[in-house]
Amino acid sequence: MNRLPITFEEKMRRLLGGEFDAYIDCFDKPRYNGLRVNTRKISVEEFERICPFPIRPVPWIENGFYFDGEKVSPSRHPYYFAGLFYLQEPSAMTPANRLPVEEGDRVLDLCAAPGGKATELAAKLNGTGMLAANDISASRARGLLKNLEIFGIANMMVLSEEPGNLEKIFPEYFDKILIDAPCSGEGMFRKDKRMIKAWEEHGPSYFAKLQRSIVLQAARMLRPGGMLLYSTCTFDPEENERIIEHLMERCPEFRILPIPPYDGFSPGMPEVTDKRTPDLARTVRIFPHKMEGEGHFMALLQKGDAKEEAAVYCNDSFVSSQKKSFTVPEELERFFKDVSWNLRPERLSIQGEKIYYLPEGMPQMRKLRVLRTGLLLGELKKNRFEPSQALAMHLTKQEYSHTLDFSSEDTRVWRYLKGETIETGMPEKEKDWYLVCVDGFPLGWGKLQGGILKNKYLPGWRAMS
Repeated sequence: MNRLPITFEEKMRRLLGGEFDAYIDCFDKPRYNGLRVNTRKISVEEFERICPFPIRPVPWIENGFYFDGEKVSPSRHPYYFAGLFYLQEPSAMTPANRLPVEEGDRVLDLCAAPGGKATELAAKLNGTGMLAANDISASRARGLLKNLEIFGIANMMVLSEEPGNLEKIFPEYFDKILIDAPCSGEGMFRKDKRMIKAWEEHGPSYFAKLQRSIVLQAARMLRPGGMLLYSTCTFDPEENERIIEHLMERCPEFRILPIPPYDGFSPGMPEVTDKRTPDLARTVRIFPHKMEGEGHFMALLQKGDAKEEAAVYCNDSFVSSQKKSFTVPEELERFFKDVSWNLRPERLSIQGEKIYYLPEGMPQMRKLRVLRTGLLLGELKKNRFEPSQALAMHLTKQEYSHTLDFSSEDTRVWRYLKGETIETGMPEKEKDWYLVCVDGFPLGWGKLQGGILKNKYLPGWRAMS
């Protein structure tokens, strides 16, 4: 084990008391590798049946599994490219799992990159409502968008904004908000030794200042009766219980809710705060010497009571997506004759050559840095429509008339993912766009010409050799 900073060890001795030695001992044990099933695309039971490598359940996450990272590389399997699962540390699966998202909710993931929690929130929405996924870093937000597209998510808005700017546009707008706050990362010391050096450069006090600001900005974006889940991957009370105490002092309408328990969760510590509010024991700490996962903290809060009649939301930064009349472009209409959708013209948005399909009721934004609103269907070219990679990932095999379905053991699948041309042995047919699938799950597009599939898999997504 690398040497831990003395000040950190002293703090952990105070927090853990007689459990400190057990905590230190866990640094000599191997890290846990996990994956989370994308329930939007496949059921947990079906994934267990077809999974080509050994897995065992994460007991407190219904769709979470452990795998042996020394023996298998799930990211090198076609099912990863099909968006059937997301690689995620087991404890990190917990916040999105414990935020009680319901279909139809408007959900904000405020610090969303790289997308582990956002993809789960979107899967729980099951194509309804709206997910706003934000990250202040534009480069990280682009990675976030890719992960949401791989998961086949359409009812989304991906932003790259300061929380303070979002607050001005979305006052009391969201039903559920997740804050996986930037933190000092103490809970990840066992998993990633580089976090120790980062902690020495920017410790808890640096991040606590950011967290106090972020949590209040998020509170103002939550509707009355809505729920907010705050999480970190650190142990320091200044970033955990004291942040929740700060929120409740400034916003007394908030109350702490119990989090569905698991044997191994540790209660929060009211004794480390100034007011020692008893309800802080309802928050949850995850310690790596008690669970098969890394360190985390969670607090679930509710903002007052829901109003009997919600006010009609109005904001001049929103551009209505509803159109009194709109003609579907002929090229798009021709392509969608082979898609089993009832395409609604009022939900289309054309921006230059690109055409998007907006979820019902989702606003288009004026004043914010928005990377994506809704589903990118593709591009309108001269006399033709070219479908997008995002559309391929959103469709099911059953929704498109012309498919090529390969077994995951067929070497042509990996050749396709690397961008190569593929011999199919099929005669040329009238329709030249084909949805390429692996074991029934879409991967991307190709054009069939004379039995040869011209590869249209998105270049930026291609697998490395």
